[in-house]
Amino acid sequence: MPRHAARVAPEAPAQVLADLLELQRRRFAALDPRLPDAVAPPPGDIVVLGTPPQRVAGVVTHHTWPAGSGPLLWSAAQVSELHPVVGAAGHAPLHALVEAWRGRLLPAVLREPDSAATVTWPSRDVVATRVFLDHGLVPLAVLAVRPPAPLPAPPPDPELEMRRATTDDLETCVRLAMEELAYSSQVGGSLVRADAEAVKRTTIRDRLTRGEPTWIALRRDHAVGMVECGRAESTPGTWLAGLLPHGAWGYVNCASVTSSERGGGVGHRLVATALPELETTRSGLPVRGTYLYYNPPNPLSSVFWPRAGYRPLWTLWEVRPAGGLR
Repeated sequence: MPRHAARVAPEAPAQVLADLLELQRRRFAALDPRLPDAVAPPPGDIVVLGTPPQRVAGVVTHHTWPAGSGPLLWSAAQVSELHPVVGAAGHAPLHALVEAWRGRLLPAVLREPDSAATVTWPSRDVVATRVFLDHGLVPLAVLAVRPPAPLPAPPPDPELEMRRATTDDLETCVRLAMEELAYSSQVGGSLVRADAEAVKRTTIRDRLTRGEPTWIALRRDHAVGMVECGRAESTPGTWLAGLLPHGAWGYVNCASVTSSERGGGVGHRLVATALPELETTRSGLPVRGTYLYYNPPNPLSSVFWPRAGYRPLWTLWEVRPAGGLR
């Protein structure tokens, strides 16, 4: 017999990620039938902790949004994101992974007040929920989905008119979008930055010029609501493939009802008008439904969207500034 046992070479981090990813696919399938297959994380700083069956891994990425970019209206400028690949792990290994993430935050991020630590994870994974809460992360947003189906018609309102927005409605749409942003900034992750109105104007102008589906609600020729929408496709290799099953999706980007009209059915009528068009496609892909983001702390959207048939699929956990991660 040899005097010394043969040493086993440590597994390469990429192989560990691949092995755990297969277990994670089973975890996701058991959690929620609407989740897509778990996909490999993006390139970044790989973290591997523990040994089987308690081994976990993750990838830490860092992103800086340039001044004037649209995402700065809902995101911090410096973002550290954890992409967990945890297989079937429970509380203790997940705690260790978040603690390791905390140790990998860049010094520049820790010094920056306009920063965030974020992780996106299936909403139904209550094991992870407990861990994220314990480390100071807050469920600031959810990605919610709705399968194709008609929305019951609201009560008749002969004074209310729905029509598609055109480029002539730009300033009206900007006004309504800014009203929504001002409200959302109090109850979620949105931010009213100094250039917010200019950024909104550019974004909405581009959408209207491209003919993306946007509707406005008018009462006696005065605009009282808007729903700004789009279409997206989840196909292999796209960023959306990690969040939604493959197929064609409608997307509700912004829904806004002026404060004096809230609770009167304007939002319901706007969504009921938009859904039939959003649930169609010319791409040949199967239509899966529609999706949107809303803030659970928002007392309006957290009630309105579930009533309209949307339910959370992913939760976006966040702490601002990033140094608040425990």
